[in-house]
Amino acid sequence: MNSISIVLASASPRRSELLESAGIKFRVAPADICEDPLPDEDPVDHVLRLAEGKARAAAAATEGRFFLGADTIVLCDGEIMGKPKDQADAERMLKKLSGVPHEVVTGFAVFDRERKGAVCEAVRTKVYFKQLRDEEISSYIATGCPFDKAGAYAIQGGAAHMVQRIDGSYTNVVGLPLCEVVETLRRMGALD
Repeated sequence: MNSISIVLASASPRRSELLESAGIKFRVAPADICEDPLPDEDPVDHVLRLAEGKARAAAAATEGRFFLGADTIVLCDGEIMGKPKDQADAERMLKKLSGVPHEVVTGFAVFDRERKGAVCEAVRTKVYFKQLRDEEISSYIATGCPFDKAGAYAIQGGAAHMVQRIDGSYTNVVGLPLCEVVETLRRMGALD
């Protein structure tokens, strides 16, 4: 796909890999913004705010026309799970997710510098974990994989065996709902 100056406002290698898999040409210009939830902020509003904030921050710092920002959280029993702070936090998250369904929510925003506006969308996927044994959790944490992943797991990596099933977009769980992003970029004129 030919693209018109698309910038990914994320350092996530998984998001880059997903865009590359769709044949989209882009540059990477990570945006560093505060990702703390606001008091009483709805989880969907949270990811949409962060996605748009990242897209706009990248637009303020680099050349390009279309800026793609995204943010992913895991939502379990009302708790917004971002990236774990440490090993104990990763263990707590995985134990909470064990044997119960949860949602992965990714907000994405495409900011068009020329039109000075953004299109934002949130995609939700329900994920069902099997009941995890303590040794499975310990072994997975020892790989180091959980520490830069929302909810302390990566479905595309060492946690694939933990997932019984999903309802919704697989790429959303990886970190970028590719179908929805590609269609938004096309509607906005960023892709041929």
